[in-house]
Amino acid sequence: MNSFHEFGLAEPILRAVAEENYDVPTPIQAQTVPLVISGRDVIGIAQTGTGKTAAFALPILDRLHADRVPPERKTCRVLVLSPTRELSGQILQSFRTYARRMGVSAALAIGGVSMSRQVNVLLPGVEVLVATPGRLLDLVRANALKLGRVEILVLDEADRMLDMGFIHDIRKILARVPADRQTLLFSATMPKAIAELAGQILRDPAHVAVTPVASTAERVAQQIIHVDRSAKPSMLAEVLKREPVERAIVFTRTKHGADKVVRHLTSSGIAAEAIHGNKSQNQRERVLAAFRKGEVRTLVATDIAALGIDVDGISHVVNYDLPDVAESYVHRIGRTARAGARGIAISFCDAEEVASLRSIEKLIRMSIPATDRRSRERTTRGPDRNGREAEARVHRTRSKRRRPQGGGNALGGPAKSRPHELASVAFLRRRRANGQRPPR
Repeated sequence: MNSFHEFGLAEPILRAVAEENYDVPTPIQAQTVPLVISGRDVIGIAQTGTGKTAAFALPILDRLHADRVPPERKTCRVLVLSPTRELSGQILQSFRTYARRMGVSAALAIGGVSMSRQVNVLLPGVEVLVATPGRLLDLVRANALKLGRVEILVLDEADRMLDMGFIHDIRKILARVPADRQTLLFSATMPKAIAELAGQILRDPAHVAVTPVASTAERVAQQIIHVDRSAKPSMLAEVLKREPVERAIVFTRTKHGADKVVRHLTSSGIAAEAIHGNKSQNQRERVLAAFRKGEVRTLVATDIAALGIDVDGISHVVNYDLPDVAESYVHRIGRTARAGARGIAISFCDAEEVASLRSIEKLIRMSIPATDRRSRERTTRGPDRNGREAEARVHRTRSKRRRPQGGGNALGGPAKSRPHELASVAFLRRRRANGQRPPR
């Protein structure tokens, strides 16, 4: 496909696409759009930043344009499920952008905001509803939404919804939507649980994979820095000051860790903001707006909060903590190198994270180039079964060799050298420098 016109999309959609300066469809769009238009169920394996949202939004809108049936009260015709508030908001914005000349009714159902307002929006019915699973079920239980009229169901970032524990909510939702719907499932990776779910809910699906399963973006330069845990804060500040950062996302394992990193960066003169589950929706939106505008160039986030952040110009991803789940690494570094740009992914790895690194390298089928910035006191050999004990023994042995008898200095004298002792040391050093042996 060399042009969006070849899809046969409705004229209002093509005009909107042209206004967004979309020229040539991406691989996921070229393969997926015709399948969705034909009514097929689809399993799409694609990383973020590949144009995945347009791949399902454009053909869905084309179908709505061809069949402008008003929705019934408290119903929706298209239901899109995504794991986070941020991703849901961006998907909704994409639908509104592509449908700006169609007048399609679209709504958002996410947590963290007033439910009563969402109830009022859904009362007359909407054509497109983008939702997180938890809030959607809240609305169903409150009798504010009925799922019996869903014609198209989209599960976006399915593997992340699995990681976040939404699988049971998704099954409850699936039990309420019509069996004769069209279902589209998209995921960056295909773990066994998602493959089993897809086999249960899709009918003769077409498979689309624009990149190998669990592969990483080809345009991302990846690097590992082996570093002591205690040195990570200073190393992060050094990296952010050294690298030509346009925008950077720093990933931490915990919410508390994200706040701690922000405090250290701020004290080092680097403006940074955190985004995680303990932040209110207004706080998260304010931070994201500042990040998009470039007012804040460093965003510190947890995996869940960062999911769905679709911001152009992210030049660097820094894994301050390696993820416990190897697939999360793929999602993290997918935040950079979007829209044909190149990106850099730098990951810190301490002694306790070596196993996680091995799992990541096994998943992505490559060894990530590494540098070692750990203390010289420690062995550079990777930890074996008794790795930590081995390092401790090396440290103690070296310390004993350096420690003079009697607890004094290198000449065997008291710890605090006197002037005449310092002069003797200088004399010996000069003789060594001149190739002379020290006097017996």
